Amino acid sequence: MKQHAVLITVLFALSVSLISVSIIFWEFYKLNKQQYIDHIFTKYSVITQIYREHQQRQNSDIMLDANLAVYKMQIVKDEAEQERVVKGGEILKREGFESVKASLMFSEGELYTKNTITKLRATMIEYKNHIYFFMQTKNAGLLIKDEDLKSYIYINLLYAYSTIFLIISISFILVLQKLRPLIRLRKKIELFGDGNREISFKTNNCDEIGLVSNELESTKGKINNLLESRTLFLRNLMHELKTPIAKGTIATQMLNTQKQRDRFTSIFARLETLVNEFALIEEVTSLDNKKDFKEYRLVDIIDGAIDMAMVDRSSVSVDISGDVKRTVNYRLYTTAIKNMIDNAMKYSSDMHIKILIINGELSFESRGECLSHPLQYYIEPFTKDNPSKNSFGLGLYLVDSILKSHGEVLAHEYEKGVNRFIFA
Repeated sequence: MKQHAVLITVLFALSVSLISVSIIFWEFYKLNKQQYIDHIFTKYSVITQIYREHQQRQNSDIMLDANLAVYKMQIVKDEAEQERVVKGGEILKREGFESVKASLMFSEGELYTKNTITKLRATMIEYKNHIYFFMQTKNAGLLIKDEDLKSYIYINLLYAYSTIFLIISISFILVLQKLRPLIRLRKKIELFGDGNREISFKTNNCDEIGLVSNELESTKGKINNLLESRTLFLRNLMHELKTPIAKGTIATQMLNTQKQRDRFTSIFARLETLVNEFALIEEVTSLDNKKDFKEYRLVDIIDGAIDMAMVDRSSVSVDISGDVKRTVNYRLYTTAIKNMIDNAMKYSSDMHIKILIINGELSFESRGECLSHPLQYYIEPFTKDNPSKNSFGLGLYLVDSILKSHGEVLAHEYEKGVNRFIFA
């Protein structure tokens, strides 16, 4: 998920923006529609006044129709239509109020005014894009159709919302389009890191990502040149060193005394060992892909390491099931195990090493004194506790380098007189 953090952030911003705009427009739509309804509902006061005058003066229905027609309203007299509107229409607003009818009365020789209060309820109904007012009293009901008023029109608001929605969407699409070269660039960098030296970062784009890509192309060329120069230098150097070593080894046999022959033979053997270890270091550090990694049984790898170490098999105890497998570069991983065996033969008190699996990790146990320095000290090149030992101090450095190329690390524990090195 972290690999797509920028893309996820952009999509999250797009979602938040669109949702926010939608919520704002929805709330504005509801508010605007309610204001429109409240505004036109005030027309019921005109209907109430006309209806009250009709009741007070006892005018004919024709007169009531004529008064309503002035305001472009008409009474719905068809009962079927009334039922359709009242039951099938959408009630926009409803409000109750009182109508007061004043009349002069004469009683017991006195004249007085009598007020008759009639409770009314006005309901505004929308039906098929027309507005109706339904006036209800205790004993009757009057449905009036307003020819002038129309339903709330939201097309302008919808147009504005659609325009803003489209602008935001297009803007983010353009941003995502600009991010596509960045995604491709990341994949190319990953391939280059995995060892594909022929990958090309070159692009014709002139934006910031294009400039970065072209700079990477230039940097790739410099890195490839450095790697080729380094490899050529090291291989030529080792080749040139091996030739005089071979000649010196042959010439040693022409010396007069056995003591001199043994001394020079030892010197040239150590030089050859050092050159071989340098060659191995060069191979490990230049390992840039896993094409040579295959699955092997761990016991087979350990058998090969024991043969390379040329030690008595009774000095090595192997407590590992034949079902345990590792996907490794066989030669390098065998060399790492061989160096751990050599290390035990040089520094253990009983010249014995036990190889076993602990919690799924390959462990090497040998008796001896605890390391006098932290493990980090010993995995540096040319470091060792005892200079008199026949070693250049490259053994653990090679082991650590090989393990790193396999995605593992070297760890150390000391418990009850036992040094335990772990391939973790």
